[in-house]
Amino acid sequence: MGIFVIIEHFLVNRMTPDGRDSAPATGELFASPEPEEQRWAQIALPMPMDETFTYRVPEDMALDRGDFVQVPFGPHSRTGVVWAVEPAREAKPNYRMRDIAARYDCPGLSEALLKLITWVSAYYLANLGAVLRMCLHQPGIETPLPRVSYYRPSEGALSAPRLTAQRKALLTAFDAMSDGAPLPATRQALLERSGVSSAVFKASLEAGQLIETGSRETLPTAAPRPDFDPPEFREDQISALEQLKPATQAGFQVSLLDGVTGSGKTLVYFDLIARALAEQKNVLVLLPEIALSAQWLEQFKQRFGVAPALWHSSLTTTQRRQTWRAVAEGKTAVVVGARSALFLPFPALGLIVVDEEHEAAFKQEEGTRYHARDVAVMRAKMEDCPVVLCSATPSLETLVNAQRGRYQHIVLDRRHSKARPLTIEAIDLRNDRPEKGQWLAEPLRQALRNTLEAGEQSLLFLNRRGFAPLTLCQSCGHRITCDFCSSWLVLHRFRQMLTCHHCGLSKPLPPQCPECSSEDSLVPCGPGVERVGEEVAALFPSARLEIVSSDLLMTSQSVADFIDRMTRGEIDILIGTQMVAKGYNFPNLTTVGIVDADLGLNGGDPRASERSFQLIYQVAGRAGRYEKPGRVLLQSYDPDHPVLQALVNADRDAFYRAEIEQRELAKLPPFGRLAIVILSDPSEAVLQDLCRKLSDRFPAIEGVQLLGPAPAPIAQVRGRFRYRFVLKAGLELRLQEVLVRWLGPVKVPNSTRLGVDIDPISFV
Repeated sequence: MGIFVIIEHFLVNRMTPDGRDSAPATGELFASPEPEEQRWAQIALPMPMDETFTYRVPEDMALDRGDFVQVPFGPHSRTGVVWAVEPAREAKPNYRMRDIAARYDCPGLSEALLKLITWVSAYYLANLGAVLRMCLHQPGIETPLPRVSYYRPSEGALSAPRLTAQRKALLTAFDAMSDGAPLPATRQALLERSGVSSAVFKASLEAGQLIETGSRETLPTAAPRPDFDPPEFREDQISALEQLKPATQAGFQVSLLDGVTGSGKTLVYFDLIARALAEQKNVLVLLPEIALSAQWLEQFKQRFGVAPALWHSSLTTTQRRQTWRAVAEGKTAVVVGARSALFLPFPALGLIVVDEEHEAAFKQEEGTRYHARDVAVMRAKMEDCPVVLCSATPSLETLVNAQRGRYQHIVLDRRHSKARPLTIEAIDLRNDRPEKGQWLAEPLRQALRNTLEAGEQSLLFLNRRGFAPLTLCQSCGHRITCDFCSSWLVLHRFRQMLTCHHCGLSKPLPPQCPECSSEDSLVPCGPGVERVGEEVAALFPSARLEIVSSDLLMTSQSVADFIDRMTRGEIDILIGTQMVAKGYNFPNLTTVGIVDADLGLNGGDPRASERSFQLIYQVAGRAGRYEKPGRVLLQSYDPDHPVLQALVNADRDAFYRAEIEQRELAKLPPFGRLAIVILSDPSEAVLQDLCRKLSDRFPAIEGVQLLGPAPAPIAQVRGRFRYRFVLKAGLELRLQEVLVRWLGPVKVPNSTRLGVDIDPISFV
């Protein structure tokens, strides 16, 4: 071997695993190698802790901030993230330094995502490890498990001698699934399609009629095509795109796409997605409840030729692992998901869209209590990419930011060309009282009757699940409540069960009163969707009814089937909860009845009016989305309420002006700051004692008001008593600093849970 070959071989093999040339400079080629400087790494672990842990970096390990590593932690091995790499310092006496065990062969977290984790931890006062867990709790970091698939070896397999009828059915099912292409199929899919047993499958493998194969790589999926089926836009949509185009090309920019229901907002931001795809950028679309968005997914497929990657809680472990890995490696262009998709490791994020940005479902109420809309804005800022917030009824926070010029404001104020204007009417239940034990006033009944005769569809909306929200004893007045929560049990007539919607307790309806033992004295009080359905069935026995609620449609497939039945016209009258307000397009739906428009307008929630307006407006928008005119009827005992008057008069802006004025006078968000401290304990005495101590040590800070402690509106959940404090301050103060100063030194009993909710949405 010549000397030059030896030198070349030496140089090549001095390349570090990350591709950096570590060979000595010219003239030092044969000098004695200097020992590498010892390095330490700060490792963050996905555990509820704020601290990082120091480990020694092995000399032969290339390591960068954001890399995934395996480290020993106590008697176990943990996956963590490199938070920093630094020169070794002098170790403390008796300090045992442990080595990093391994570095995963997987792209690490980007600097932008690491900064986002830090921001979320600081802003929402959550442990760094708890936030990190939202990025790492998916099993996609490790090398993917082999995917086992099956091939049919030849065309002659079906004519093989001694081929049993069951084996022939198995091979025929394979041909039908692969459509003649040489693609593998999974065992479970083949068994379900052919209807044969596992023994038949095994025998086919042994006979060589199917061949098993394994591969590390998942089957390739086609990428969305930006030019697949672009739509024709109206003038106002073209104008919106012309306003959005500069914003989406200038790095970070927040835009509010504010359009009435049926105005085509989705098609507008689809065009922005197409532009990002053309530039080889990743796109994230957040939907409030991805499992309920079958129509949106079909619309995406029609526009781009293929479905996007999905990310939500109903995916299997394998699906989540494959999607996580594909995102990290840049193999997935578009992800549509629920709020947790914000923490996926996109390598080149070019656009974030938050659809229905006003929805409360974007706020996580347990664990790290973050708001996905606000975190989406921060991630876009750290990625230096645009974010588009879409809604027909924007949240006050978003609308005020747009009015102040912080967000670009684009308005679509016309429904698509075939849609007719809505007619909204209020039914005064003080004058048009339903019959005793009934819930639909005569004007609403007549509207349903007319719609049926016209061969059109109706929707009745009531945001109460089950048959009745309360079961009462007529003899002693006893109300059946949950054993573990301070709430009534809801009667579900279809299942003949009483259910708590807070802890999930379910039990049969007792034959007698638990308090006085009276028989046949328990009566349901108030309506739920099941009770309204019973009334409608009696009124219109020939009508095809369907009741929709989260108790009845619990999978994405069941929701898709319901949408298909409704679209094909197999349902005459739909009765549903807020599940039916999710942007569905039903061409033949012309009448919407709001059974109880007063529900949600009262109580101590400062957002009650805003949320009620948004919900009713969204439900009303399901009617008349195509050629046929839509009609909406609101049943109310207070039809003069400002929320209902704004709806009847089709004056959304008047409602927002009045609501903004009231919030500003009260210094409530978005003109002030709120935070809630929630404490719970199995012992109310322990909780009260802790609350007294916290009250006594609250720091006197000008501009901060402390309200409480007081029992929460739902004072007991899952056997734990609940108390809360509310902090209120002006925009000039950071409540996080006040909370750290107040709660930091407090020792909380082991049995007590303490949670902090910054910018709360729920007040129960």
